[in-house]
Amino acid sequence: MAGHSKFKNIMHRKGAQDKKRAKIFSRLGKEITVSAKIGGSDPSSNIRLRSAISNAKILNMPKDNIGRAIKKGEGNDSDSNYEEIRYEGYGPAGVAIIVEAMTNNKNRTAAEIRSTFSKFGGSLGENGSVSHSFKRFGEISLDKKLAQENEIFEFALENESKDLEISEDAYLIYCDQDDLHALNEKIIKKFGETKLSQLIWKSENNIDVQKEAAEKLFKLLNTLEDNEDVQSVSSNFEVNDEILQTLTQ
Repeated sequence: MAGHSKFKNIMHRKGAQDKKRAKIFSRLGKEITVSAKIGGSDPSSNIRLRSAISNAKILNMPKDNIGRAIKKGEGNDSDSNYEEIRYEGYGPAGVAIIVEAMTNNKNRTAAEIRSTFSKFGGSLGENGSVSHSFKRFGEISLDKKLAQENEIFEFALENESKDLEISEDAYLIYCDQDDLHALNEKIIKKFGETKLSQLIWKSENNIDVQKEAAEKLFKLLNTLEDNEDVQSVSSNFEVNDEILQTLTQ
């Protein structure tokens, strides 16, 4: 019986991974479709589309999916008339949350987002209610194997990057949001393929969250992340490692 339950766990994990991958591909596909709709379907003259395709390839999105997403952007199919919408609100412990969505049905998405906030002890606010305490940046991630620390530091200075963070396996380069795609291309030419380039919201004032509020907050953030229309979720919480371990076990 132990073997059977182990197999069930493996299948459950595989199912969860497949679901996660489908969600990632859905997000990437929408970004490609919207990029093609706004700037045309030729990646050589549409820098946002070129960047979206590059991200999709890095995350192993099949070529056919990429092609279909571009075609959607060229057509007039009402299902692919996505609008980019931002929602702002507060979660448990007063944590500020920004949700970015792409939807072909604003009423459905707004109702789902509002209900998720309510269910987990949060509340949806007006646009601008929390984003004033965040800054909008472009974020580019580069594998550490591709460059020395001093090379990246010099490159970041020369190109007027806003910030540079170094994690265990990657360099994170932050730039003005309007420079994201052009800077990403510069980095690829100089150092090699980047891991990801995206627009993010970064808060300067984080809120320290204790265990009880963190449990609710993580449920809220995960449910928002799982929503089919949601592209990204940003917030200003901080949780210490001890609490984090008890929540992720």
